[in-house]
Amino acid sequence: MSRATRKLLLPGGIVATLVAVLLLAPVLPLQDVRAMDIPNRFAGSSSAHLLGQDDFGRDVLARLIWGGRASLFVAVGSALAAAIIGTVLGLLGGYFRGFVEVLTVRAAEVLLCLPPLLLALLVVTILGAGTWPLILALTLLYTPNYARVVYAATLQVRGLDYVNAQRSMGAHPLAILGRTILPNVLPPLLVQMSLVVASAMVIESGLSFLGLGVVPPTPSWGLMIRSARGAMEQAPMLLVWPSLALAGTILTFNLLCDRLQEALDPREVTRGGALWMRRPARRRTVAPMAEAQDGPLVEIYELAISVGQNPQIDLVRRSGLSVMPGETVALVGESGSGKTLTSLALLGLLPDQLRVTSGQMLYRTRDGQVLDLAQVDEEAFRALRGPEVSMVFQDAAAALNPVYRVGDQLAEALRAGGLTDKAAVKARVIELLRHVGIPDAEHRRRAYPHELSGGQRQRAMIALAVANNPRLLVADEPTTALDPTIQAQILDLFRKLKEDTPGMGLIFVTHDLAVVSELADRVVVMYAGEVVEAGPVAEVFADPKHPYTAALIASVPEGGAERLHAIPGTVPPPRAMPPGCRFAPRCAHAQTQCEADAPAIRDLAQGRVTRCIRWKEVC
Repeated sequence: MSRATRKLLLPGGIVATLVAVLLLAPVLPLQDVRAMDIPNRFAGSSSAHLLGQDDFGRDVLARLIWGGRASLFVAVGSALAAAIIGTVLGLLGGYFRGFVEVLTVRAAEVLLCLPPLLLALLVVTILGAGTWPLILALTLLYTPNYARVVYAATLQVRGLDYVNAQRSMGAHPLAILGRTILPNVLPPLLVQMSLVVASAMVIESGLSFLGLGVVPPTPSWGLMIRSARGAMEQAPMLLVWPSLALAGTILTFNLLCDRLQEALDPREVTRGGALWMRRPARRRTVAPMAEAQDGPLVEIYELAISVGQNPQIDLVRRSGLSVMPGETVALVGESGSGKTLTSLALLGLLPDQLRVTSGQMLYRTRDGQVLDLAQVDEEAFRALRGPEVSMVFQDAAAALNPVYRVGDQLAEALRAGGLTDKAAVKARVIELLRHVGIPDAEHRRRAYPHELSGGQRQRAMIALAVANNPRLLVADEPTTALDPTIQAQILDLFRKLKEDTPGMGLIFVTHDLAVVSELADRVVVMYAGEVVEAGPVAEVFADPKHPYTAALIASVPEGGAERLHAIPGTVPPPRAMPPGCRFAPRCAHAQTQCEADAPAIRDLAQGRVTRCIRWKEVC
């Protein structure tokens, strides 16, 4: 039993005992809560009445237990109803944004303009006093709070790599919301639950105290406090008992939810885990496709990726590349050059604020059909991700879902690809983990991502990407966060994968030219959102035809130069791109014509291209 689980025992035991007593009230040997004994009003403790009798001679203990049923039913019922409604609104608004956000989260926030107690009083006044009107009032009161908490948590999670990984596998948005995002937003939801239960109990007691809540003769703690107020001098304990019950229950619920938040954190629960989060994944059958006809796997022409409307800012423009079956193409350039945006566009995973505004991304499927990925919708992308195109994300710790075991995530990818037999899925998971070099695969498939080393997490991410044998694999700087020894092992793994699947194309996004020289067949150099040079790796590195490529090679220790050279200046921001050649302000070869006109791509011999008008003078 883990430390977090042991800490649940005390508050969990108290709450369980309290709930059991309240549920069993009809069968417990209690006095009739409505039976009055006027001659013995305010009588003290006795064998028949352990906590005494109230101002009408009724048994205090019986009324305390039955009153707890009413108070907890109202508080927990309204908290759960508000949690369900608010969570749905927050998830939908945070994930889909736009008009859906207005209809869900923003509409719910209108209720926040009204003072809480006055809103509850308004509903109760319109519908009348009673248990169900009170539950409705409190549900309306607390739904916006849940919606805002879940909305904020969803915004933080939706852009993480493991959510994009689910999308890259073709998972339906509702499945992503239920299986990936919801478990990761539960901790703040539990905290909010404890606060709402406590607040609801206080408001219920307050409204019952005012005669607008639970209707007599049904007992509640608020009604008991109200009746005891007028008898404080004669029988002060009549006020103490319901007050202690109310305060103790609130504190215990707060403690329980706080401990639950810790216990359900997968970094604390490494054995057993949050089993209630596990549900069978939605199974989707993918029809087998025939072998592809001859031709490139993907061809990108004049691609533009933009943000904003007025003005529209092109983060990537005039970008282009092609990948043949079995070929490895490296995308290189400084940070912010557009490498990752281009690769994300291939899988339809661009952030919501960005969009493809022009150009084509022609992809050839297994059956020879050519699709323009710049035009297909999300439904079509879901069918392509996994069996056709897949991605290895840069940070495996963020790409792997922290609340599921590694083997479960691989199994989900396999089921999404059409493998439904349970034994076959398990065998394939173990085979994949062994294939990527994870030792003791049978045991490690049961591990959570945080229990793996950085290199093992990256290997598991690669196994997830190749689980359904994609024809095109995009690797976004998969060795950046690893030490040199592990980097070499991951590169060896990519070589092995290429040998085992000779028809798979690979786009390798990196800024490390040494990695390019070891792994890639062709290199595409990007600067400030544009492709400035492309060609076979050996030829480009031996004889660059663009000043930026030459400057990159000269600035790398492995470049063979006698001394290193820093590239002067900085990459211009997207809002302040120069009108002509974007590299001209930093280029030693720049002329007036370079600063005036945006150069077009030039086709050179032997499959090489450059975007420099002075390419013959670059050395």
